[in-house]
Amino acid sequence: MLDKVKQLIAFYEEVLSMPHRQEIARELRNEDDLFLLLLYSEMIGIPNPVYYYTLELYPYMIEKFHDWHLRMGMEKSPMTGIRCC
Repeated sequence: MLDKVKQLIAFYEEVLSMPHRQEIARELRNEDDLFLLLLYSEMIGIPNPVYYYTLELYPYMIEKFHDWHLRMGMEKSPMTGIRCC
């Protein structure tokens, strides 16, 4: 009985989120883009007051950098230290 209730709740949540899937994905992508802008802003030339604290995140975020700078409209990497293209 408990499994059926869990399945019913999961189905209900799935039906509610169906029409908003694209909106949710777009919002998540926008948040990710804003975070990457904050992370790489010092290298682009925008002062970043938390630059020292974000340095340790670079190895984790470098994989997403190529997709990010293409979405931001930059054909080539704006940073000399990061070659992705």
